[in-house]
Amino acid sequence: MSLYVSDPDEIARRIIEETGGRIVLGLPLGLGKAPHIANALFEHARRDRAISLSIFTALTLEPPALGSELERRFLEPVFERTMGGYPAFAYAKAQREDDLPPNIVVNEFFFQAGSRLGNAAAQRSYISINYTHAMRALIDQGVNVIAQIVARRRESFSLSCNTDMTLDLLAARDAGKADFLLVGQVNDELPFMTGPAELPAERFAMVLDSAETRFPLFGPPKQPVSPAQHAIGMHVASLVPDGGSLQIGIGEIGDAVAHSLILRHEEPTRFDAVLDSLTTAGIKRPSIESGRFETGLYAPTEMLVDGFLELLRAGILRREVEAAVLHGGFFIGPRAFYRALREMDEDMRARIHMREISWINALYGEEEAKREARVGARFVNSAMMVTLLGATISDGLEDGRVVSGVGGQYNFVAQALELEGARSVITLAATRQHDGELRSNIVWSYGHETIPRHLRDVVVTEYGIADLRGQSDEEVVRRLIAVADSRFQDALLDAAREAGKLDPDCSPPEAQRRNLPEQLASALPLANFPPYPSGTDFTPVEQMLLPALTSLAGAARHPAALAATMARGLAAGTLSVEEDAALARMGLSEPHGVRERSYRALVIGALRTISEAPYSR
Repeated sequence: MSLYVSDPDEIARRIIEETGGRIVLGLPLGLGKAPHIANALFEHARRDRAISLSIFTALTLEPPALGSELERRFLEPVFERTMGGYPAFAYAKAQREDDLPPNIVVNEFFFQAGSRLGNAAAQRSYISINYTHAMRALIDQGVNVIAQIVARRRESFSLSCNTDMTLDLLAARDAGKADFLLVGQVNDELPFMTGPAELPAERFAMVLDSAETRFPLFGPPKQPVSPAQHAIGMHVASLVPDGGSLQIGIGEIGDAVAHSLILRHEEPTRFDAVLDSLTTAGIKRPSIESGRFETGLYAPTEMLVDGFLELLRAGILRREVEAAVLHGGFFIGPRAFYRALREMDEDMRARIHMREISWINALYGEEEAKREARVGARFVNSAMMVTLLGATISDGLEDGRVVSGVGGQYNFVAQALELEGARSVITLAATRQHDGELRSNIVWSYGHETIPRHLRDVVVTEYGIADLRGQSDEEVVRRLIAVADSRFQDALLDAAREAGKLDPDCSPPEAQRRNLPEQLASALPLANFPPYPSGTDFTPVEQMLLPALTSLAGAARHPAALAATMARGLAAGTLSVEEDAALARMGLSEPHGVRERSYRALVIGALRTISEAPYSR
């Protein structure tokens, strides 16, 4: 029988009593953590050094740190709308300030991307592990408490956003392989997901249920989809067979893939025309998939992202497996996404099943049924870089610092190679800005790898698809150079030739020498490929400001470019209504002092520059 408690401090005291003061606390990845319980345990351990508290978790959600004054003026109101009211985690603050007491240990196996690069304590305590193996590590550490937010419906509870490891851990407990207290914290904003996510009250040792401990869910705002990302989405959509299976991850490329799949389904002729204009002659790729989805797709996906709701509404996501069109392990998204799930028709929501991560990310366990269900699988994951021999860099830097984590990427790459007819699709933009300098994301070599080159399969950039499976090293080099940015092709060719991996006389055909941002301009009309294809939390004024402020951030490392932008703003003359609104939003309508006048000029100058290229490439 569950014990219902309204005070998190009381729950903490009871947990300490039940465990004898040695607590190994498992907090779910991402959204599912129970913050009031975690913070109460942390404060007890901080005050009483006789208590041992070890926290094992991943993806602690926090608003990004703000840098410049302009960044603060722009983002603070956005963060308040989208993440305001979400409790801060005491352990994260102490770790960030290198102030963890000696009796408290925090281990994470996945970071919010880039959030811990400068945090030495977090880097030292990071555990590198596949998502499917994280449960084993937690059991090995002796987990004795799991604290998770849950949705409540009378005397039933739903694990909602995080069935991922909790269901696996409960199965281990039932089998006598683990012994822990499952403690829930009720949150009314969580959608009540049925199916495997629904648990009876007796599965919980204690439940925190109080109006004082309710909080709005963390809802990061959606970022704009760039032309390069839309082009990647188009290429990926041309790889997905009707009647197949699909996994996509969070972020702009996932949004672009969903948008392109809907375009293909609803306007197949337009889809074919755009794809044709994006396709470079001579690139060897898998066969093109096009046309409407008559059978529909099924999604065995690590993460339920809002793009899948768009596919469900469009009638694309409809092939059922075990009464579900989607099996997911966890979800995070904008607050509108949580609301859409809560308000969704019950029958439709019942077709989304949240399940164990071991069931989704691996074939072992019910393997025959999974193989039958996951036909035509396309597992789409993003990378930071790819080497010219086909290795993938997704989680860390060559100096050892961790950007995010391996998560489930290896799991899906392995599945793709083990399932007949499946493909692993690694996506990345061909270039990035780093410290104000343009760099290639296709590199000759790198001092760290997430996925080794012997698992290479399909790589997609905005310039096309490189089918690497079963190819020789020389052919892999050729195919990756064919989808690299042309400004970096010569250096890549030289490196490959010097290493003896490429015939000295080899050179890409002329058609592949035009891989430049300008070629995307005519192929991706703004009307069909908007920056926010599925909506945004940014207001219209903020949507106008965002690219301007992004360009300013890039110019900040180049004094001449920054001076030119300021000069343009100072000489602007009469302002438009939109520019006046933008200045008002930034609190710069009536600047005071030299600093604010400089900010005002910079904003105006950046707005004028961006207005000449409204869909920045």
